Amino acid sequence: MITPESLNIHPELPTQKDIPIGIIGSGFIVNDCHLPAYRKVGFNPAGIASRNQEKAQQVAKQHSIDTVYRSIDALLEDASLQVLDIAVPPNAQLEIILKACKKNHIRGILAQKPLGMDYPEALKAVQACEEAGIVLSVNQNMRYDQSVRAAKTLLDSDQLGTPVVANIDMRGIPHWMPWQADLGWVTLRIMSIHHLDCFRYWFGDPVGIFCSVRSDPRTSFPHTDGICTYILEYANGLRCIGLDDTWTGPAREGCPGDVRIHWRMEGLNGLAMGDIGWCKDPYTSPSSIRFASKGDSEFHQPSWSESWFPDAFSGTMAQLLVALEKNEKPAIDGRDNLMTMALVEAAYKSVASKRLVTLDEITGNTFREGPL
Repeated sequence: MITPESLNIHPELPTQKDIPIGIIGSGFIVNDCHLPAYRKVGFNPAGIASRNQEKAQQVAKQHSIDTVYRSIDALLEDASLQVLDIAVPPNAQLEIILKACKKNHIRGILAQKPLGMDYPEALKAVQACEEAGIVLSVNQNMRYDQSVRAAKTLLDSDQLGTPVVANIDMRGIPHWMPWQADLGWVTLRIMSIHHLDCFRYWFGDPVGIFCSVRSDPRTSFPHTDGICTYILEYANGLRCIGLDDTWTGPAREGCPGDVRIHWRMEGLNGLAMGDIGWCKDPYTSPSSIRFASKGDSEFHQPSWSESWFPDAFSGTMAQLLVALEKNEKPAIDGRDNLMTMALVEAAYKSVASKRLVTLDEITGNTFREGPL
């Protein structure tokens, strides 16, 4: 019998769950996702700091966090906090990481995605952490969505056979953050980065990417990457196709809506398809999966109660704590995440040049082994 457990939808948890975690940031993603997920599995968020101390105090009270620091610098000075959870806008993240790298007591950092404003900035973060001996991981939390992990299990166990084609089709209306208006970003570095990283998680690194974008009619601030389409080309012939449609028709302007995120993958021996619960109402709705292989008389449709938001966020912290506990590389380590950042950068370059852009054009193929 196929069960959620047999599909490996739950993350490995560390043996020691009470390691004090320093939380940096106090926005929605911390208040509604990180902290509820950590409390649910027994992690120990021991202190919090934010650029907005009043907000940090509110979050601390809501989630029973003992210490609110007067500043981020003050939190970084506390030698009892060996693990940091950074959840700030991307234009503020590198400075915090570089400061953390000067503190000898810090062992691990879970950084927010995107890991910087661009690929070169992400590279600086990874280099600094490696030189300081700090384990850096990145909060690419879609990897811990339950249907995404189930699909990965099907691929790893060869139940679908050689992959032929896959797609992620997002018809969703995200809640943009105020800082996005300052940076001029809408989709590629905020939503598409999840889907590009998901394709990498499932299938490895593509050779390159075609990308085309247009503005989103609903978004009022200047931007270009509102609605994004892209094709990832793999050396073995696999093609991965993404459509990230943040317009989704006039769903907030008086028209019935069709808001959803669907994914699908087809192999030589089977196929699987899923629905991501995040963009439903409520956003804590579980994701789902259907799959079948040659010889099956019907689709398998296991179900579960967990959801991407907030449950996946326990997975991203867990894989960092497990890595520290076992003295091994985390599942989403900073160096690996450079390739996701490079894929986003290649997408922007493809838009500008109207051609396929290879990842080697961005990375120079230099970061895989040895010093950066």
